[in-house]
Amino acid sequence: MPQAPRNEQHLSLRILRHRTVKFLAVGGFSFIIDLGLLVLLHEVGNLDLWVATPIAFIVSLVFNFLMQRSFTFRSTHKPLMSLLKYLLLVALNVAATDIIVNWFAGAGLGYSTGKVVSTVATMVWNYFIYKYWIFPAASPDRRPLVADILSVEAAPYEGGYGHHDDAGRRA
Repeated sequence: MPQAPRNEQHLSLRILRHRTVKFLAVGGFSFIIDLGLLVLLHEVGNLDLWVATPIAFIVSLVFNFLMQRSFTFRSTHKPLMSLLKYLLLVALNVAATDIIVNWFAGAGLGYSTGKVVSTVATMVWNYFIYKYWIFPAASPDRRPLVADILSVEAAPYEGGYGHHDDAGRRA
């Protein structure tokens, strides 16, 4: 089997290592866990959707938090603060997902369709919330965001406008 040229291999590896691809892969696995557990709890366990939906969602979010923190964003941010911020996001996501799934089920469109819609909606806002608030990059020239200013752990801004090398050090 012929091998791809070196440039194509390099590009393929860069794409696979890209944060957005990792985010989507972890999210895909989280969705499989979420929907699979939802179907298992509701169809096999006969749990009401109002109970099964948040249980499945929370289990998948635990997996998601651990993988996004360690694999996607490789966060060195304070773990407890990241967890507290994440739990706040979880509350928003659980409420939004439960409402969307049950609305679709009540409208006769099927709870699994509602699950897909809620997953797309939460995926979009989660990426940006993870990237900029829950797992922010540690960069010496990173200006604090409004969320950082409001958080307990916000430190005074010590960066500057000077030139920095690729590792974020002042040059």
